[in-house]
Amino acid sequence: MMHLPILPILLPLLAGILLLLLRPLGLQVQRMVGFAAAFALLMLAVWLFDGALVGQRQVYALGNWPAPFGITLVFDQLAALMLLVTAVLAVGALWYAIVTDIDAQGSHFHVLFQMQLFGLNGAFLTGDAFNLFVFFEVLLLASYSLLLHGGGKERTVAGLHYVVVNLVGSTVFLFALGALYGALGTLNIADMAAKVAALPAEREGLVMAAGLLLLLVFGVKAAMFPLYLWLPAAYANTSAPVAALFAIMTKVGVYAIIRVHGTVFGEDAGSLAYFYAPWLLGLGLITLLLAALGVLAAFRLRVQVAYLVLASVAMLLIAVGLHSETGLAAALYYLVHSTLLAGGLFLLADVIVRGRGAYADRFDPGMRLPHHALLGGLFMFAAVAALGLPPLSGFFGKLWILQAALEHPWRWAVLATVLISSAILLIALARSGSVLFYKVKDRPDAADPVLPAQISAFAPSLMAVLWLLVAVPLLVLLAQPVAEIMQQIAAQTLDTAGYRAAVFDPAVGGK
Repeated sequence: MMHLPILPILLPLLAGILLLLLRPLGLQVQRMVGFAAAFALLMLAVWLFDGALVGQRQVYALGNWPAPFGITLVFDQLAALMLLVTAVLAVGALWYAIVTDIDAQGSHFHVLFQMQLFGLNGAFLTGDAFNLFVFFEVLLLASYSLLLHGGGKERTVAGLHYVVVNLVGSTVFLFALGALYGALGTLNIADMAAKVAALPAEREGLVMAAGLLLLLVFGVKAAMFPLYLWLPAAYANTSAPVAALFAIMTKVGVYAIIRVHGTVFGEDAGSLAYFYAPWLLGLGLITLLLAALGVLAAFRLRVQVAYLVLASVAMLLIAVGLHSETGLAAALYYLVHSTLLAGGLFLLADVIVRGRGAYADRFDPGMRLPHHALLGGLFMFAAVAALGLPPLSGFFGKLWILQAALEHPWRWAVLATVLISSAILLIALARSGSVLFYKVKDRPDAADPVLPAQISAFAPSLMAVLWLLVAVPLLVLLAQPVAEIMQQIAAQTLDTAGYRAAVFDPAVGGK
């Protein structure tokens, strides 16, 4: 039991190595092993999440080197939640890749998929800022190859932009870590929090500058204004299961802000306490407006879904920027809703694209889709959830964030921005649904492209879509217990004194 915190990292790592060795045996063997590993990770995540809710933080010192001298993993309720959301998303995305043969379009898909999970889980569990950088690089290296999987000119161009932006971000990350290490003498998150709490006045400027550099880096990962332009092209041009898995990638940036800035510059940081929050809130508001305009201006369905991901990230930045327990709890609820919804939307968009033939995902009136009523109903359901309209979970998430904003000095700016952006999103998605499902022809014109009679692997691919979209009604039906859980997770996350005690005191934190 003492080794539980490292298992979510070891499982995809060992699965990836095994898949690499099994590659000569063929794709079917890789599919069985890869999906079994993803499902095993889901079962492990469920078990760990259940244990985290009733237990204390678990701290794992690799090599038995005590903090802050060795590599430390910290497993708490927030990390457990992120592991669970990632595992649920991974099972749906991988199932879709298998049943649609997308995994057969290039080499090493299953190996790279497991390496992506390895990097994601490591980022959620690490208690050290430098190892956060290492896991960022692992997941980014895997994501570079997954983004390009299947090839194509547009995918290559988008991948190049993605690589360049993230390489610049990684360079700035190192600069920020160097400045923090020079000022504090440590990169262990708990130790940095303790050092900042007792920081001499002459070093506050240096530490604040390094903290803002880190905020810039995490803003790149989260696609925060003005560093968001890489996201729409990258997410819209990669394959559907990869885009679905990438729905958690932007949340890694948000998680890093909560974990690093929320711990190091929390309530015990003196004059530096929450200094980053106005920046985060202001940039989140700008990101939300620009994302809504991007959804309205999109001329392709997949680009529109990518901008919806950006809008959801902006809502999270706003909620975290409120720097309150209520705001963080609302952010966590909305994170679960928006991540799984975005994954389902990317898969649903791909099903629609495969049914439109040569029309692809362009917003041009075309032929009536196969399974027209079912796909139209699912699109309307997902659109209502993305807009935050009642009675679905997006409404509860947005309402909770707005309630938290009422206690903040910027409440009118938050209320106005959220309401205006929601109105823009409503217009955009109503137009998209009309073009895709109402302005259709039952008979082709002479110049119309030939439409396939049916969507290949429709039922199995729809299972993956429903697997992710079912989270929306579940978050409504279980709204009260889920809200209580999110409040509990937020309270533990903001308990920076307890976090430091768990890392440095084995009797408090476990091994």
